[in-house]
Amino acid sequence: MMPKPYHLALVVPLALAPVAARAQTMETVAIKEWTVPWENSRPRDPYVDSQQRVWFVGQTGNYVAYLDPASGQFKRYEIPNGTLPHNLIVDAKGQVWFAGNAAGYIGKLDPTSGKITQYPMPDSAARDPHTLVLDRAGNIWFTVQRGNFVGKLTPSTGKVQLLQSPTPRSLPYGIVIDSKGRPWFCEFGTNKLAMIDPATMQIREYTLPNKGAHPRRLEVTSDDRIWYVDYALGTLGRLDPATGDVKEWPTPAGARSAPYGMIVDERDRLWFMETGPRPNVLVGFDTKGERFFSATPIAQSGALTVRHMMYDRARHAIWFGTDAGTIGRAEVK
Repeated sequence: MMPKPYHLALVVPLALAPVAARAQTMETVAIKEWTVPWENSRPRDPYVDSQQRVWFVGQTGNYVAYLDPASGQFKRYEIPNGTLPHNLIVDAKGQVWFAGNAAGYIGKLDPTSGKITQYPMPDSAARDPHTLVLDRAGNIWFTVQRGNFVGKLTPSTGKVQLLQSPTPRSLPYGIVIDSKGRPWFCEFGTNKLAMIDPATMQIREYTLPNKGAHPRRLEVTSDDRIWYVDYALGTLGRLDPATGDVKEWPTPAGARSAPYGMIVDERDRLWFMETGPRPNVLVGFDTKGERFFSATPIAQSGALTVRHMMYDRARHAIWFGTDAGTIGRAEVK
């Protein structure tokens, strides 16, 4: 979901010819897509487990599923009606955790038995758990977009803690963990990023210099600098938490690029999806050289929109789901 004032203005597709021209001036990567067998189900937010199964949710299809890339086969697990799952992660024990975005709970799926355990939000106002991320201890940190919370779920006890975002209607969105174990999240409804101190459970906000900014997804590089994509303005930004300094770069497709899904690889290169162009374009940015070096259109499906991505370091691959009904893999060695 996105702030309503920007919904119509930012989904205007860019012309196909400029997209192709940009791709020819920069490196491209190999992309493969698998068509999900359940139509109009919005497959999204893939996550690779230890068996190389690619898990994902069907947000409008109301399921959790996985793709076996070797065979091309899919397996689907039904979840409670009305859940409309938004995101999932897989823990070290192989348990699949998903955000019950329309039902006010975080779910756990045991792939062996198919059993689903629900962890309801302790406050009914936290109605839409959004994006989940694991810390090194196996705890789950998450955002609650419209409810305006961030939270922590401790799997060993089942305890859910909620923190109200300091800014009203801030729409907490993307979330990552830095090397110190601190969760960082985007306040998509504002021009702010924020950090949670896990020791005190206090939130510190960082205001971005442009009042029109709406950061949507973020990543952290090995130096603990925080990088974000600004969906409203079409920029890539960097926050240095040590100094508070912010630097921004216009994305290759410009102000209407609507950058969305984003990951970082083991070389501290950033990869994000420009969702304004048709087809969407996967863009690479060298954080050390501070330059865009790669642009690859999602040629098979066009993607429509790529909302979240996952990086498989073992195989140097980016996984993504598309609103066109595919699961995609980009090889970025």
